[in-house]
Amino acid sequence: MTKTKETCYFATVAVGFAAFLALQQNGQAVRIGADAIGGVVSGPNGPEAGVWVIAETTDLPTKFVRIVVTDDQGRYVIPDLPKASYRVWARGYGLVDSPQAQAVPGAMLNLSAVVAPDPRAAAEYYPAGYWFSLMRVPAKGEFASTGADGNGMAPNVKSQAEWIMILKSGGCWACHQLGSKGTREIPKALGTFESSTAAWLRRLQSGQAGSQMIGTLSQLGAKRALAMFADWTDRIAAGAVPPTPPRPQGVERNVVITEWDWADPKAYLHDEVSTDRRNPTINANGSIYGSLELSADYLPVLDPVHNTTSRVPLTVRDPNTQPAAGPPTQPSPYWGSEVLWTSKNNVHNPMFDERGRVWLTSTVRPPDNPPFCQAGSSHPSAKLFPLARAGRHLAVYDPKTQKLTPISTCFSTHHLMFAADADRTLWTSGGGPVVGWLNTRMFDETGDEEKSQGWTALILDTNGNGKRDAYVEPDQPVDPSKDKRISAGFYAVAPAPDGSIWGTSLGFPGAIVRLNPGSHPPETALVELYELPLDRSGAPVEGFSPRGGDVDRNGVYWTALASGHLASFDRRKCRGPLNGPTATGQHCPEGWTFYPEPLPQLTGVTDPGSAEASYYTWVDQLGVLGLGSNVPINTGNGSEGLLVFKDGKWVVLRVPYPLGFYTKWLDGRIDDPTAGWKGRGLWATVSTRAPFHMEGGKGTTSKVLKFQLRPDPLAQ
Repeated sequence: MTKTKETCYFATVAVGFAAFLALQQNGQAVRIGADAIGGVVSGPNGPEAGVWVIAETTDLPTKFVRIVVTDDQGRYVIPDLPKASYRVWARGYGLVDSPQAQAVPGAMLNLSAVVAPDPRAAAEYYPAGYWFSLMRVPAKGEFASTGADGNGMAPNVKSQAEWIMILKSGGCWACHQLGSKGTREIPKALGTFESSTAAWLRRLQSGQAGSQMIGTLSQLGAKRALAMFADWTDRIAAGAVPPTPPRPQGVERNVVITEWDWADPKAYLHDEVSTDRRNPTINANGSIYGSLELSADYLPVLDPVHNTTSRVPLTVRDPNTQPAAGPPTQPSPYWGSEVLWTSKNNVHNPMFDERGRVWLTSTVRPPDNPPFCQAGSSHPSAKLFPLARAGRHLAVYDPKTQKLTPISTCFSTHHLMFAADADRTLWTSGGGPVVGWLNTRMFDETGDEEKSQGWTALILDTNGNGKRDAYVEPDQPVDPSKDKRISAGFYAVAPAPDGSIWGTSLGFPGAIVRLNPGSHPPETALVELYELPLDRSGAPVEGFSPRGGDVDRNGVYWTALASGHLASFDRRKCRGPLNGPTATGQHCPEGWTFYPEPLPQLTGVTDPGSAEASYYTWVDQLGVLGLGSNVPINTGNGSEGLLVFKDGKWVVLRVPYPLGFYTKWLDGRIDDPTAGWKGRGLWATVSTRAPFHMEGGKGTTSKVLKFQLRPDPLAQ
């Protein structure tokens, strides 16, 4: 700031000038520009280090929030604020929220921290995962006698690890948090019940997800699962509190988090996309696009430069396509019997291409496939593995022409990602027994969706001759003279620099799959299967059950595990053969490395890991965040933030407001490669199916979030 500007500024903002002088006299000078708010947060014992300062405004076209962390002297600077009037307050572990103060950019504002009056008041601000860690899952010994005549657990659940997998990866946590205020307490609006178990049973029947929740309950065993949930909320109601989290330290204090409201309170987000993974400068400063999955037929759009939101209407090709979600099974304590989720498109995952178009996994027609997908077709893939049905397909939206093009695929889709090849191949997951792809170069040239798509079954090279041959089916034993087809459908999908395609296979112990397409994938593709290692008793060696994952530029695969780990798998470490009759999953335990995530473990669980339930791992291959290349980042939904794994240590980028941050994906964009930290950032969205569980309750919408790292907590 020049001397002339300083003189003008301090002449017009007398209160800010007085605050600035006071800070200088204390040897704690905070200098700000005309677009920043800064000051010191102090408590009864002096400056408060590692607490968040939150600035929020509704003066802009959509609600806007910016959050920073205080340095070791309690100082803060909230930079680059749009012109508006802001409510500003401090929030931190060991505190309750400070009184909100009004401020405008250019103002100095000191805040008085308020110490929590008791541990329970302090714990209201802890991440959901800390509260979840109080849950007592069944002890290992309880799995010896299960079923209706045993202790109420489902007989197919053979171990504590499998129970945790269902709870975290296969069921509850796959859709929302456990431990948020909306889940750790029984809503009064639900009614009055004779017991907490009865209240939980009625709660799990609520809304349009009621049948899914009851299905998860049955997977666990309803009697024992209801007892576990009831015990958890009863102890919390009686005053139980989790351990205190550590305040942000080191580089964690350099974060700048920006939030914008988008979509609507009745819709939930699944993913967002900001750029092309292969070139993160694509769509620089452009709009962010989201996917509403089951809930609504539009793409929410954020213009982060002008702080505006809009919508792209979605349509299906065939009007006979039915909504993806059914009606409520029982009234919700939040929405009654109102039908909230009405989507036919059921868009799940968006991705930018090199032309700035947005590709989507989207339903475009009813599930019965056209003849070219089925037996008797001349299509190269259908001749080898015909497909009768597909539940979700593809679509592409061009922001320049505002045209939406549906693409009917024979295979189902879930996630999608582009390979860096000449065909600009779009690989997908969710195909069940197959992996499907679209040759987007061919599609752009011809518009022929039939010729441009393909798919392959998952075939292990069990005879070890390096090529694909006749194979036995998944339910047949290995034949050393043949190959073997496996049922290890891709959940995540990630093309690697060497041309291979990696994915996760859900379940217990779960696995990752590497697909080598070969010269003509429908007939040449071979896969390698790497299960999470088990000991001789069938128990996990350490981690188990992957969900989302990603590959780095060195070909190392990273994935989030239900056990509360980040895991890496490095194929280069395998000491034995990668194919042949013994290479069927448990053949490379030495390729795995496990890193426990930074939360307490569940109560009574003695195995390694934590209560964390990360949904996905995304690798910052090109160093967009500023911490170097090939940095894996977990969507730490128990920690309510992003978990960055750097040099063997965790960097927790906590989202402290609103409480309840939960995301299923992230990506990184470079808006200006010459602008340092200001020109780059990670993007995510609130992805919970229950935004009404978040701070603010009913009426709270999803948010778009941008994470940036400054060189220090006061950088502007």
